[in-house]
Amino acid sequence: MKCEASGVPMPSFSWTKNGKPFDPSADTELNVTKSFGLFAFSTLSKTMDTLKPYQGKYVCYATNELGTAVSKEAILKTDVAPTQQKQKEKAVTAKSDEGSSIVLKCNPPQSSMEPIIHWMDQKMHHIQLSKRVVVGKDGNLYFAHLTMDDSRDDYTCNVQYMVTRTILAQEPITLKVNPSNSVVRNRRPHMMRPAEAESTYQALRGQTIELECIVQGLPTPEITWLKKEGELDESRTFRDMFDRLLRLSDISESDSGEYQCIAKNTQGNAKHTYHLKVEAAPYWKVIPKSLIYAPGEMVRLDCAAEGTPSPTISWTRNGEEISGQWRHPTEPFSANNFLHFRCTEMRNCLTGTDSRHTVIEKNASLILNTVDFEDTAVYQCRASNKHGTILTNTYVYIIELPPQIITDDRKVYAVTEGKSASLECETFGSPKPKVIWERASYLLDDPRLQPLPNGGLQIINVSHDDEGPYACSVQNSNLSIIAELEVFNRTVILTPPRNQKVQPGNTAIFTCVGLYDTRLRIPQIQWRKNNQKLMESPSDEKYTFDGAEFIIANVEQDDEGIYTCEIISSLDKVEASATLTLCDRPDPPSLLQISDPRHRAISLRWTPGDDHKSAVLEYVIEFEDQDLKERGWEELKRVSGNQEHAVLSLWPYMSYRFRVIAINEVGKSDPSKPSEIHNTPAEAPDNNPENVRSESINPNTLLITWEKMDKRNFNGAEFKYKVLWRRSVGSGPKWHERETTEPPVIVDDVGNFSAFEIKVQAFNTIGYGPEPDPVIGYSGEDVPLEAPIGVGVELLNSTTVAVTWAAIEIESVRGHLLGYKIYLRRMGSRSHHHSRRSTEAESTVVEETGPNEKMKIISNLRPYSRYLLFVAVFNNKAEGPHSEPLPFDTKEGVPGPPTSLILDSPSETEMTLHWTPPAHPNGILTGYLLQYQRITESDDGPLQKDEIDNPTVTQFTLKGLDRHSQYRFYLRGLTDAGKGEPIMMTGATTLDGVPPSDISLSVGETSVNVSWEAQKRHRNVGFYIHYFKKNGGWKKSERVNSSQSFYQLRGLVPGSDYLLRFFYGNASFWETGIKTEGTEMTEVQASIATQGWFISVVSALALLLLILLILCFIKRSKGGKYSVKDKEDGPMDSEARPMKEETFGEYSDLEEKCTASQPSLCEDNKMCSEDTLNINGSSALTTELNLDESLASQISRPSEGPEGFSLLNPATIAPTTNGMPNAITILD
Repeated sequence: MKCEASGVPMPSFSWTKNGKPFDPSADTELNVTKSFGLFAFSTLSKTMDTLKPYQGKYVCYATNELGTAVSKEAILKTDVAPTQQKQKEKAVTAKSDEGSSIVLKCNPPQSSMEPIIHWMDQKMHHIQLSKRVVVGKDGNLYFAHLTMDDSRDDYTCNVQYMVTRTILAQEPITLKVNPSNSVVRNRRPHMMRPAEAESTYQALRGQTIELECIVQGLPTPEITWLKKEGELDESRTFRDMFDRLLRLSDISESDSGEYQCIAKNTQGNAKHTYHLKVEAAPYWKVIPKSLIYAPGEMVRLDCAAEGTPSPTISWTRNGEEISGQWRHPTEPFSANNFLHFRCTEMRNCLTGTDSRHTVIEKNASLILNTVDFEDTAVYQCRASNKHGTILTNTYVYIIELPPQIITDDRKVYAVTEGKSASLECETFGSPKPKVIWERASYLLDDPRLQPLPNGGLQIINVSHDDEGPYACSVQNSNLSIIAELEVFNRTVILTPPRNQKVQPGNTAIFTCVGLYDTRLRIPQIQWRKNNQKLMESPSDEKYTFDGAEFIIANVEQDDEGIYTCEIISSLDKVEASATLTLCDRPDPPSLLQISDPRHRAISLRWTPGDDHKSAVLEYVIEFEDQDLKERGWEELKRVSGNQEHAVLSLWPYMSYRFRVIAINEVGKSDPSKPSEIHNTPAEAPDNNPENVRSESINPNTLLITWEKMDKRNFNGAEFKYKVLWRRSVGSGPKWHERETTEPPVIVDDVGNFSAFEIKVQAFNTIGYGPEPDPVIGYSGEDVPLEAPIGVGVELLNSTTVAVTWAAIEIESVRGHLLGYKIYLRRMGSRSHHHSRRSTEAESTVVEETGPNEKMKIISNLRPYSRYLLFVAVFNNKAEGPHSEPLPFDTKEGVPGPPTSLILDSPSETEMTLHWTPPAHPNGILTGYLLQYQRITESDDGPLQKDEIDNPTVTQFTLKGLDRHSQYRFYLRGLTDAGKGEPIMMTGATTLDGVPPSDISLSVGETSVNVSWEAQKRHRNVGFYIHYFKKNGGWKKSERVNSSQSFYQLRGLVPGSDYLLRFFYGNASFWETGIKTEGTEMTEVQASIATQGWFISVVSALALLLLILLILCFIKRSKGGKYSVKDKEDGPMDSEARPMKEETFGEYSDLEEKCTASQPSLCEDNKMCSEDTLNINGSSALTTELNLDESLASQISRPSEGPEGFSLLNPATIAPTTNGMPNAITILD
C-alpha cells in the first residue's frame, strides 16, 4: 500500500483499516517506507497465509497545520491461484445421433480470475469453430447439429489464466456420432444458452457487457439482434462468435431496455429476450474548487454527483464529520436530494454550536458564513450509493493579502472577427479583488462583453468595431492595466475542394483557395486524408502540393477517403473536405435470357455487373441482324439503370442476337456476351413505299419513282413492288401495272405533260401491303413556246421601277408554270458618250416571280443609267423565249461619297483638304458641301459648312481653326437630286516645332546615346549638340531632327569629361556634363622619341618634306584654275574646302568644322517633312529623291539643300530616318 501527498509544511500520514485506526509501523510483519510526501508499507512474506489477515478496506490521511486530506478507499482481496485437480478425472465419452445437438462441458476451476477457453485436439490445433460449432461464455463447446465428421477422441478444453500465466488442460473428451439410418430430418431452432425465453441482466455504467445466444437446429440457424424501442449504436456494438455474442461497450443508462436475439432457419424461428438494466456508481457532475478567501467572506462549496440509485452526499472537515448536521423533524428524508439532511429554511440547517460557520443547502452545497482563520481546512465531499463511494478534497485557505494585478500591462490580444476574445486581468489578494472593465472611460454594457470569474473579460463574436484599448482596474484602489485588442479579418476558403470520382491510374486534383488578412504571416495549407496529415512524397511523386492545388497521381484503391484542406493562420483555422471515390466503367451485364415471346415482342433479362462505385445510369440494348451483319450492331432501346429487363419490339422475318451495354458517369461498359439467336416469323408488309411521285423529264415519257423501303420492312421473302398507273381524266381506263424490285418505272408514248394517277404497293410471298392511295403525276415537260407580251416599265424613283406584263397562255407553257424571269441589263451611265459607254462593263439584274404575278417592283438599280428590260416564262424543263427588249433610263440620284479625303495642315490655324471625286456620281455633279465641327469632351461644337460650287475643285483650305482642338470633317458631293453620302475624317492642325525637352543620356566609352520624346503634333526642327573636352576645344554634331527621338554622338575619348550644350538657332536650350566610361590614355613615358639624335633625324626629314611641298605648290600655280565642274568631279578634301551654309552652290576656304556624315537630303524640304500632317496616318504629299543625279545638282538647289552639308564619303549618303539614330564620326 502506497500513499503520496504534498503540502507546506510537509504532511504527516495516518491510516484506517475497516474504519478503525491502523498503524503499519507497529506491525512487525510489515515493511514501512517513509520519505518526503510518501508513506508505503508491504508484507515481508508473500505466502497466502501471511496475506489473508490484511484483507480489508484501507483509507490514508495526510495532515499538516492547514488541514487533513483523505484518500479514496482501497480494498485488498486475496485469492488462491487455480490448480489442476489432484484426482485424475475419468475419461468422458459422449454419444449422439447425426443431426442432433450436443454440449461438451469444460468445467474450469472456480476462481475470481476470468479464464480464456481454448478447445484443441491432441496436436494442439484449435477445433474449427463456425456458426454450427461455438464456444459459450461458460467455456462449453456447443454443436447446433452433429455431422459424421464431428466424431473424434481428443476434444480438449484448455483453461488459460492471464494473471498467473498458467494454462490448465482438462481431460480429453471422446465424441461418437451415430449415423442416421434415413435422411436426416431438419429441425427448427431451439435455444441452448440461455435456455429460457427471457432473462434479466444488470450492469453498471461504463462497463462492457456480453449478451449470449447459442441455438441448435438443422440447417444451422442465422442470428439477428434487435433492440426494442430503439436502434443499436453501431459505434459501440460488436458481434462475435459468428453473431452468437453481442458485446456493448461503455454502456450508459440509455442502454437500458429489451434486447432480442432471433434465430431463424427454413423450419422456423426461436427468440430470447434480455431485459437489461443499467445502474451507475456515483460520478461527479460538480466538484468544489480550492480557493483563498478573506476573513468575513461567505464561502460556498458546490458539490453534485449522479448515479443509479441516486447517491447520498455528505461533508466532512479534515476527515471528520461536521457536527450539527440535521434535518427539520417535519421534513421527510429523500435520497433524491443528494443529502443526509434536507433543509427548507436556512435556520433549520444551521449547526448546533455556531450558526456562523456551517450550512448545508438542499442542493448539496456547503456554505460557510462569515469565515475566520480557524475555518482554514480541507473539506471532503463524499457521494455514496450501493455501488460505491467517491470522495473529493477541497482546500479552503483563509488569509488577508493586499490586491495585486498579475497580468502584464499593455498586453496585446489578437483575434479574428467572429471569434471570441478573452482579455486577461488576473488578480491576487484576499479578500478577492473586484475587477472593473472600462473602454474610453465608459463602463461596458454590451451583452456580448461578459466578465469572467477570474477577472478577465470575454468578448463574443468580435467585430472590427471592438478593436482598441480596454482598461481593467481594481475597485477601491489605483491599480489598473491596459489590454490592447487587435481584430483581424478571418481566414475564409473561397474555393473549397470538391468531391471527385476518378478512374484507377488517373490523376486527382483538389483545389483549395483561401483569403487571409495580409497583416498576418502567410498561412499554411495542410491536407489530411481521413484526418491523417499528408506529406509530399518526392520519391514516388504520389502526392504533390502545388500552391492551392493538391495532386494525387496514379490513383489506387488505397487513395479513397475524405480529404480535408486546412488553412492555418497564426490566429485561426478553417477547413473544407471532399471525398475521393475510385470509380470505373461498369462491368458488362451477364446471363442474358430471352423470355415471354409474343407477337413482334420479347422480354430480355440480364444480370448487372459491378458498377465500380458509380451507379449505372442506363442500359443500351443492341441487336445484330444475322442476315445483314454488314450493318453491325445497332441500338434498339434504352432503359434506366435501375431496370434489369426490357420488353423489345421486333420486326417480322428477322434473325436477332442481342447484347446489353451499361453506362455510368465514367463511361460505357464492354458489351455483354451476345444472346442466343431469336427468329421472328414472316408477315405481309405493314406499309407501302413513301414519296411516290413522277419525276418525268423527257417529253412523251412518264417516270414513276418512290423511296425504297428498308429491308427490315419487307416482312417476308421475295419482296417486290407493284406499280399501277392510269390517266386521271375521268379516272381513265383500267389500271396498268408492272412488278419490279426497285424504282423507277418508265412508261413511254404517253404524250407531253399529261396527268396520271399513280400508286405503288409492296408485297411478298405472304401477301400484299395495305391498299395505297393514288397520287397525281405528270409526263415529261417541254420548252415553253411563247414569250410574254404587253411588257411595260414605270419609273418610281432613281433606283426603283415597276415592271408589268400580260399573263401567258397556259397551253404554250407545255409544263408546270413556275413563274416569270425579269432581266434588267445596265448599258452604262446616261452621261457617257457612245464611245465611253462601249467600254463600260455591262451588268444584269435577274428577278424571278410566281406563276400568278403580273407585276414586279425592282429596287437597288443604279441611278442615271440606261437599262434594257426582257421578260421570259419558265417551267421545270427550261426557260422560254425572251420578250422584245424594252430600253429605259433611271432618274438622276444623289452621288456616292468622295473616293478619298486627305488632310494637310500648312499652319497652326489652317487645314487643307484634298479629295477625289465620287466613284458613282449618279448624275451630273454640281459641287461639294464641306461640313466640320470642333470635338469637345462633352457636346461637340456646332456644325459649320462651306459650299463649293465648282465640281472640278479637289482641294479646299479652312482658316481660323483652333490650334488646340481636333475637328471632324464631312465632305459630300452634290447633284440636282440632292446631297450625297459623306466621307468623314478627323484631324487637327500641325503646331510649330520646338526643341526637345526631358532629354535622357546613356553614356558609353566612345559614345553617348541621347533620347527624348518626340512631339507628335509639332513640326520637325533641327538642333545641334556642341561638346567640349578639356585641351580639345569645342566641336559640333551634325544637324539632329526633333522628330527622331534618339541620336548617338560618337567619337568620344574613353574616361574623359565632356560639357554638352544643345543649340536651337543661336541659343542654347540645355546643358549638362558627362564622363565617358573606360580609362583615359596617358602620356607615354620618356622613350626613344625624347633622345637627341632621334630629334635631329626627324627635323631633317621635316625640312626635306617642306622643300618638296614648296616645289609642288609652284608647279600647281602654273597649271591655272579649275572649273566648278572639275571641282565636283575631282576628289575633295573637306578639311581644306568646307561649304558655307548660306551658299550651297559655291566652295569656300573658310575654316569651319564640318560633321563626318550628312543629314537627310530632304530634311529642310517642306514637301517631305512632317509639316504635312495627316492625323489618320496617310501621307498628303510625297517627294521622290533621285540619288543617281549628280552631287552638284543636289547641292546647288537654292533653299532646299541640307544645312551643314559636308562631303566626306559620297557612297555613304542616305536620308535620315525618322526616330532612328544618326551615326556620325567626329573628325579631330
